[in-house]
Amino acid sequence: MGKAFDLTLILDFIPKLLSYLHITLFILVFSILFGIVIGFIIAIPRIYKIPGLNRTAILFVSFMRGTPIIIQLFLIYYGLPAILQVVGVDITRMNPMNFVIITYALSSGATFSEIIRGSAANVEKGQEEAAYSIGMNKRQTFYRIILPQALLIAFPNFGNSVIGFLKDTSLAFTIGVMDMLGRGDTLIAATAHALEVYISLSIIYYIIAILLEKGFKKSEIHLQRHDYGITAN
Repeated sequence: MGKAFDLTLILDFIPKLLSYLHITLFILVFSILFGIVIGFIIAIPRIYKIPGLNRTAILFVSFMRGTPIIIQLFLIYYGLPAILQVVGVDITRMNPMNFVIITYALSSGATFSEIIRGSAANVEKGQEEAAYSIGMNKRQTFYRIILPQALLIAFPNFGNSVIGFLKDTSLAFTIGVMDMLGRGDTLIAATAHALEVYISLSIIYYIIAILLEKGFKKSEIHLQRHDYGITAN
């Protein structure tokens, strides 16, 4: 059993937890950056129905979206070193942070690929046909016509996904990464005030999520300012 609830400890715990916020944000930022790259790589074979690659992409996305991220984390953390040892590569001493970023990048990449694919499908087909009629090839049409509009359509879903992955970063401590939740675990062990620690963590995560939400909303309005101008007229 924990000790009696002490409200004043929350004010004491929050600064201690915030000192590890940079680790949580580091995981989030680099996972998202790599995830965007992976998302594009996976989305293109699905958009253009490239034989072989399309089926592989579908299977990858289905697996990553159909399994809990904590299982994916353990599969990468324990499975990747075991597989590479077969070919003589030893990564057992690699920083656990790298395994976390690899896992979250793959997971976010699967999500982003679906967002990109769905957004590209919502771009009016007539624009693609018009691009072909003036001599553009598939690559030029995708990067100059489809992609800019797809990114605008995808932006709200992208923002929601980033906020979701922020919450998922809390699982990094399960393989030894000392992020905010990992620090919270040590505070619980030292003080036996678990409730106060979890309340402190929830306050921090909630504030960050609200700030991200407002930031994405303002960015969305900025990106759509021309549309708003047309509507106003």
